[in-house]
Amino acid sequence: MQPYSAQDYAAQLAALLPQGAAWPREADTVLAALLQGLAVEPARVDAALHDLLTELDPPQALELLADWERVCGLPDGCSQPGETVQERREAVALRLSAQGGQTPAYFAEVATLLAGAPCIVREFRPLRVGSRAGDLLSNGDWPFAFSVQAPEVPIRTMKAGQGCAGERLRTWGNERLECTVRRLAPAHTIVTFTYGA
Repeated sequence: MQPYSAQDYAAQLAALLPQGAAWPREADTVLAALLQGLAVEPARVDAALHDLLTELDPPQALELLADWERVCGLPDGCSQPGETVQERREAVALRLSAQGGQTPAYFAEVATLLAGAPCIVREFRPLRVGSRAGDLLSNGDWPFAFSVQAPEVPIRTMKAGQGCAGERLRTWGNERLECTVRRLAPAHTIVTFTYGA
């Protein structure tokens, strides 16, 4: 449904006027110009209310994005300075939709959302009776470890005029993905990350 225009509101105001010669309905009268002027503000408010409905959806929010971030406790330790509006929207949507979990499927879903491409989570299991050839086997602390495999290594290079002294010239990896998965992982686990096929 589209918001009502100023012409729509002017027509509604004209319909409320009493009948008679003192209340002309022609478009070129002073009364019609007055009604048109009075109709501008309700039309503006109507359009703003329609925009507010869009702002209630975090993936589309712009003016209320800062409020959504405040409600979700963002930015947090995993947020990067200079994130784009789309990255900020995705962080809010992820925080609101996160159900929590400790399964490999849950962490694969979170990693896929953050990487933008399918990710695989692998667990390491100790050697036990019934283990088969080809199983990932380990001992020691490895039963408490899992690996997140993302599809590619993002490489970000500092550009002249956009960085400052002390910054790294080139970074590899996806810090947001790694930080978020480590934050969500159970405290007793060890998380490793691999990139590429």
